[in-house]
Amino acid sequence: MRFVTPQFIDIEPKIIGPITARQFIILVLGGGLVFICYKIFDTIIFALVSLFIVAPIILAFAFIKFNGRPFHYFLLSIIQSSRRPSLRVWRKEIIIEKEMDLKKKEAPKEEMAVRKNLPLKKLSRLSLQVDTGGKFNVEEGS
Repeated sequence: MRFVTPQFIDIEPKIIGPITARQFIILVLGGGLVFICYKIFDTIIFALVSLFIVAPIILAFAFIKFNGRPFHYFLLSIIQSSRRPSLRVWRKEIIIEKEMDLKKKEAPKEEMAVRKNLPLKKLSRLSLQVDTGGKFNVEEGS
């Protein structure tokens, strides 16, 4: 059995010539906005002024891409990066205070048994026995 792998999944389908559905909707909404401005102001001069103000914005949203991403994602990235601080400061005092509060809230723990340090000779014998897989035992002399 052969399976077909979908390719070019990031390319939007064209519906009218080279215009995608997203671009078409943006252009229709922009044209409707200019038409509403014409009906509200009821003069051709204000309609032309609104056309020259709105048209570049609408065309930018419809056709301009930065790094292969639509213009509105670019604007969202600018807004998000301007709202975030550019310098991140680690405040150790706050963390230490939080840790101290947590330690106070915790119940006292039972004391763990303290391990005795093995003498160096005994430790080296044990490591030799482990390394040889138990075949060599220093105490037996084999």
